[in-house]
Amino acid sequence: MEIGPSADGAAGCPYSLPARMLHHVLLEVSDLERSASFYDALLAPLGWRRHFEEDETIGWGIAKPVFFISAHHDPQAGFGLVSFSGLGIVAVKAAWEGGMSAGGTLVHEPGERRSYGSGSYSAFLKDPDGYEIEITIGSD
Repeated sequence: MEIGPSADGAAGCPYSLPARMLHHVLLEVSDLERSASFYDALLAPLGWRRHFEEDETIGWGIAKPVFFISAHHDPQAGFGLVSFSGLGIVAVKAAWEGGMSAGGTLVHEPGERRSYGSGSYSAFLKDPDGYEIEITIGSD
């Protein structure tokens, strides 16, 4: 069963959704400053920058903010995964290294792997609140 087409309109994997269907992601964090430093280090090598910062909320993106962290509520990290796309192996490694140096916890070092919606080369780590983060490139 396929959920939807990939960004280019082709049929996607069973876990893919149309690119325009996802508007934004917001994670509640326990320490806004610590998490902001972590995501600055993780997202900068991917070409993302801060676009929004007010009312205990920070947002990053390339052209506009699509990923946010907030300190409005107690975080309830649990199951799940947020995956960011890198333009190549160098970007994936740099983002992973940035995240690890800013307080991330090792899940899987950068390397070739293919599972679910992941690309052919991915790295995994947990952010300071325990959310699992993937940085990946793919063949699509």
